[in-house]
Amino acid sequence: MTDAMRAETITIAGDGGTEIEAYLAKPLDEQPRGGVVVIHHMPGYDAATKEIVRKFAVNGYNALCPNLYSREAPGADPDDAAAAARALGGVPDDRLVGDVDGAATYLKGLDNANGKIGVIGYCSGGRQTFLAACSLQIDAAVDCYGAFVVNDPPAQMPPTMKPILGLAPRLSCPLLGLFGADDQYPTPDETAKLADELNRLGKDHEFHTYDGAGHAFFSVDRPSYRPEAAKQGWQRVFEFFGKNLAR
Repeated sequence: MTDAMRAETITIAGDGGTEIEAYLAKPLDEQPRGGVVVIHHMPGYDAATKEIVRKFAVNGYNALCPNLYSREAPGADPDDAAAAARALGGVPDDRLVGDVDGAATYLKGLDNANGKIGVIGYCSGGRQTFLAACSLQIDAAVDCYGAFVVNDPPAQMPPTMKPILGLAPRLSCPLLGLFGADDQYPTPDETAKLADELNRLGKDHEFHTYDGAGHAFFSVDRPSYRPEAAKQGWQRVFEFFGKNLAR
């Protein structure tokens, strides 16, 4: 672990070269570091997500979270920005891929970058992590309870959130999946179907489902938080990235 880091809001080039807001945290030393793109959950680019970005820096990674709602609601509070994005149909998949690509490019350009890139996402960001890992060449991906990879979403969800299981043959990297046994989005049956398809394709993956945990069990600021599941989950995340993002 490192006790010296810098964390700040910056601007990066997202999809199509559009400038978007992002939150960066990085260790201050010049030791070569892997980079982690953090994809925020549907509630948005909030304080809890920024704490996750800093957690990666403390544990030795350059980490960057693009604000996926920058275009819909620049400068808005996270709840308002998320509502504005949902009202406009959600984040288009192709734009998401472009924004993640822009974040990865920024991380690779840092002076202490080792060239390795991981992606992690929570809730809708879990689905988007799978999307990015199937659309870009990256080195490791972590899907934290990403729904609607396999099944159709309920009617009230943004229309952009369609199943993407058909992209599985294009998965470019090892995938770690962390899920709750009590979750409904995705259910254990859905994650089992995803695992079956990845097995069929011979794709490198590792899935873990935690008893007594539902959706958003990593979220320390929500009633859904499950400390033991989150602790075990974080251990697996750092073991996984440690193996796949080392120089």
